[in-house]
Amino acid sequence: QVQVAESGGGSVQAGGSLRLSCVVSLYTFSSYCLGWFRQAPGKEREGVARIDNGDRTYYADSVKGRFTISQDNAKNTLYLQMNSLKPEDTAMYYCVARLGYCSANYRVYNYWGQGTQVTVSS
Repeated sequence: QVQVAESGGGSVQAGGSLRLSCVVSLYTFSSYCLGWFRQAPGKEREGVARIDNGDRTYYADSVKGRFTISQDNAKNTLYLQMNSLKPEDTAMYYCVARLGYCSANYRVYNYWGQGTQVTVSS
């Protein structure tokens, strides 16, 4: 059973930064897509960023230039560096993984963490 555990959420003022971390209990990240989704109350779940087989990255238009996804294979850890945070970034953030190519469709991801809350105040 693959375990996914996020950390690093919290409350910050607009313009601030947070770094989310996610430990994924996979033997290797090779051939996996890893990513972050978020969901705000009353809104659809949306893809934030994902990294395909360790090299290709994808970002939602709303976070491009502000968020950076990365992974540390030695630590089995996925990161999401979030800078210039805005109130509209407030949401529960979920770390996800799937074997195979990346997709914007959250339904295809097999492995999910419990989520970490990010709250940005104006």
